[in-house]
Amino acid sequence: MASPATDRMQARARAVRTSAAVRAWTYRQRHLAAGVWFRLRRVLADARAAYVITDEDAGQLEAEGYAPEPSGRDVSPAKIILFVDEARLKTLRVCRPIPVSLGPEFLAARAVALVAFDGVRAQSRSAV
Repeated sequence: MASPATDRMQARARAVRTSAAVRAWTYRQRHLAAGVWFRLRRVLADARAAYVITDEDAGQLEAEGYAPEPSGRDVSPAKIILFVDEARLKTLRVCRPIPVSLGPEFLAARAVALVAFDGVRAQSRSAV
């Protein structure tokens, strides 16, 4: 039979191994992400509003010259993130507002249109 002291030591050893495994997983996830979460936060820092748009509208905006943010391709599943001016945004078929954060609405959306703060992004369209 094991003594109570042995049982406590075994339980503590299991807890230490579990903690080490969780820590290793967390570090591995940070390394594999290669800074994507920082880049996404940086993009959202320039936005004062965010909207979920359809894939078709996102494709049309890209065809018009609105450049997608590279950080959108780095997440899985990939998403299209575009900075769009408010006048153009009002003409889209579907345009549902969401919080400007890395919350569930943003992460679940396949295509997101962002409106920049005044003067933050002077040119939201690529050179056409």
